[in-house]
Amino acid sequence: MWPFIIGTFFVLHGLVHLLYLGQSWRFFELQPGMSWPDGSWVFAPFTGVQATRTGAAIGCILAAVGFVAGGIGLLAGWWWWQPVIIGTAALSALLYLLLWDGTTQRLDNQGGIGVLINVAIGVVVLIW
Repeated sequence: MWPFIIGTFFVLHGLVHLLYLGQSWRFFELQPGMSWPDGSWVFAPFTGVQATRTGAAIGCILAAVGFVAGGIGLLAGWWWWQPVIIGTAALSALLYLLLWDGTTQRLDNQGGIGVLINVAIGVVVLIW
């Protein structure tokens, strides 16, 4: 039963990245006035807003695909799900850290909760 619950969680966590994809491409706003990833402390000063949004979108797509594939791999009992999930959790955490605006305000709108979830996923999968 636990593999089913955890695998389903991985798939759903991957799908949440598609919400941030929509935010980065401005298909919609996750919250009114949310400007993520425009203020990225790493990319925005050097690449500009459009390139930052494109990079965020690509990262979100990769994270979504990785978590969905890893979750399906766990549900199907395939051996490769663990390295996929660990790599994807690391990618996702790095993505949100690099796209953070450098302030401590509204961390939940900048993927702060996602970073904590990704760290927890990495720890759980490594000790599993």
